[in-house]
Amino acid sequence: MFTPSRDEARRFLAGAWAKYRAGQPLSALEQRVVEIVALHPEYHGLLDDVERHVDRDWTPEGGATNPFLHLSLHLAVAEQVAIDQPTGIRAEYERIRAARGDAHAALHELLECLGETVWQAQRAGTAPDGALYLACLRRKG
Repeated sequence: MFTPSRDEARRFLAGAWAKYRAGQPLSALEQRVVEIVALHPEYHGLLDDVERHVDRDWTPEGGATNPFLHLSLHLAVAEQVAIDQPTGIRAEYERIRAARGDAHAALHELLECLGETVWQAQRAGTAPDGALYLACLRRKG
């Protein structure tokens, strides 16, 4: 299993964006990253100057959203929907997307539930609970 450090993960996101902007060939994963980054123009400048931001901490207490975490969660839910894992997530995404009429807004609902599920798992010292995740999604839309 590939377990990059925080800085490696951040540089991967920025590197995929840089390759795209330079017209270089992209791997399938890099292409998915670029599609996600394209949805977030507010992060383009940060990714264009990643070395200035790679060590930065964004804390909820400070009212800041961590752009690297946000993009990484997008990448995670994109993969989950693509492989329907946990089983049923694709159907929940499609239901929320239809209700919202906006794919990006639907993805943000998934991000919110994934974040909540991971937070609950960290608090309990357990693995993330797929049933809890899906239950959260069922309340959305």
